[in-house]
Amino acid sequence: MSRINVAAVAPEAYAAVRGLETYIRGNLDHTVLELVKVRASMLNGCAFCVDMHTRAALANGEDDRRLFVLSAWREAPSFFDERERTALALTDAVTRLGEHGVPDEVWDAGAKVWSERELADLVIAIATINVWNRIVISSRTEPPREV
Repeated sequence: MSRINVAAVAPEAYAAVRGLETYIRGNLDHTVLELVKVRASMLNGCAFCVDMHTRAALANGEDDRRLFVLSAWREAPSFFDERERTALALTDAVTRLGEHGVPDEVWDAGAKVWSERELADLVIAIATINVWNRIVISSRTEPPREV
């Protein structure tokens, strides 16, 4: 059972996060965006977001096998192109942000295949899905049983 409806209790804050979502949807490749959202949600254990974003990815034509191996993406490098792999590595590093931050080798690999603007948008996308994950997990929002 859900603890709180954040959108109802703090609508201005919820709208601000929706604003970030709107921005990234308009500025980042949708395939990469859904991979990032699913991967971060897996790492955070957010069932609601994993369910939502895997369904969205499939509806947009994503290959189900790529979604199946996403939890072990490093072991299936041929499933993802270089830009996707660097986006996933950055997603892992930003989502698991430790005391030493994002490793230089992860950032540098991304900087080789993403422009500075694209990297900025990618970081915003990763940060945004992490915000959503934390809202949903804290409020104990479950995925719908029926779609």
